[in-house]
Amino acid sequence: MISLIAFRNIVYRPWRSALLFFGYGIGVAVMIALLSVGEALLTQARDEKLVGGGAITVLPQGLDVEVMKTGGIGGLFFSIDQARFIYDQLLASSRLGKSVSAVAPQIDGRLIYLRTLSGKEYAVKASGEIPSRTRLVRGLASLKSGEWTDDDGDRRWTNPTLAELRHDIDHFHLPPDSVSDRDTWAEWHYFNVISADRKRWAFISFIVAGDVTSEKWGGSVTITLREEGKRSQKFERLVPRGDIRYSTSSANLRIGASNVIVMPNGDYRIAARAGGADGPIAIDLVVHPAARAYFPGASLGTDELVSGYTVPALRASATGSICVAGACERYENAQAYHDHNWGVWRGVTWDWGASRAGPYTILYGRVIAPDAKREQPLFVYVVDSLGFRAVMRPATIAYEDGRTATVVGREIRVPSKAVFADVRGADTLRVELDIEDAIATDMRQSVKQPSFGGPFFIQMKGTASISGRLGGDPVSGTGTGFFETYR
Repeated sequence: MISLIAFRNIVYRPWRSALLFFGYGIGVAVMIALLSVGEALLTQARDEKLVGGGAITVLPQGLDVEVMKTGGIGGLFFSIDQARFIYDQLLASSRLGKSVSAVAPQIDGRLIYLRTLSGKEYAVKASGEIPSRTRLVRGLASLKSGEWTDDDGDRRWTNPTLAELRHDIDHFHLPPDSVSDRDTWAEWHYFNVISADRKRWAFISFIVAGDVTSEKWGGSVTITLREEGKRSQKFERLVPRGDIRYSTSSANLRIGASNVIVMPNGDYRIAARAGGADGPIAIDLVVHPAARAYFPGASLGTDELVSGYTVPALRASATGSICVAGACERYENAQAYHDHNWGVWRGVTWDWGASRAGPYTILYGRVIAPDAKREQPLFVYVVDSLGFRAVMRPATIAYEDGRTATVVGREIRVPSKAVFADVRGADTLRVELDIEDAIATDMRQSVKQPSFGGPFFIQMKGTASISGRLGGDPVSGTGTGFFETYR
């Protein structure tokens, strides 16, 4: 009876019935699609090939989750820059110890090429992990046979000795093939140390310059001694390439009778020998970097302009002596700093500074290419006793040129104060510099004049004061530092 009534209703109202059937069908289809999407999301959330175990997955910025899962061509060239630094100073640091129990670095589905001894080449999809770390996040696949354990490379990646860490971030480099004017290539270790009364300090550079892939290169040791408000003493020794030893896998460097050696405990032993108008100088210092206070390094620029920079000892102490013409000054746990630069620098200008600020240490800077059309924002890097604390990006730095310095027989205006600040979400940081001494150097012999900054290189000593809030906590502090700019 019901079937007959339904049939007669369809015949009596065919168009209305067809519309109802169509709407019902669409509703069922939408429901099926929604249930399928939900099932797919649930499956992906449980997919160990996608997340590799653990509760949170950190991916390269811009990488689509589906690209990662399917191994599409768009995912071939994604990577996380400074992955070891992120592992050590962010995710696995003691700062997050109450929230993070284990961290496992993994590479999934990367394209590599395998070439056999016979010359055949194969495209291979490869993955990589550190077994002990992956096991801790319960993402390690079951083994059918054999064993999968950490080797020495895994240990060095997750837990390097202090000496290994120095060599990994502080080694020397070769100019890339993209650099056509290799004669402008330079690379150097730089150290500074300041006396306990903050009135005397030394700038020490071990420089390798020129095309190191040819015979047209050499090295020098350059030293500047300065006492606040008085003249600078300059010393230099030029050394031919045959008496220079450097390595692309080690931070150790020898330039004639001068050298930089990383000791087994991670300290730097530096010996510098040079001469000047005030007689010979001999520097013998041991520089002890503070724990976790380092900047891992970055290389900026275009194919032609390469500017590389790392700071293995952002906060350090130095013990030893500086002797000029036989008169020696002794340093005991004096404030010190060490960085390493490489690249093509002709016509390049920059703003830079590194300073203590109470329990914090700050590093700031920007590099401006000779043909730049506009100034770049600053990069400000903050560390505390636990290591990396924050990165801020002030749009500009405001100088107050209230001092003078003499260069090539003329006085020029140089900074007496500087201020820069930034707000990033709930984080705020304001840095004020009070300049106590400045040295000016004429850079007009540069082949290409810079677009910004001017031809005079200004090196300054002073104090930095910081204020603001980072991670919800107030920050403040004042300390001594060195700063650079151009006028």
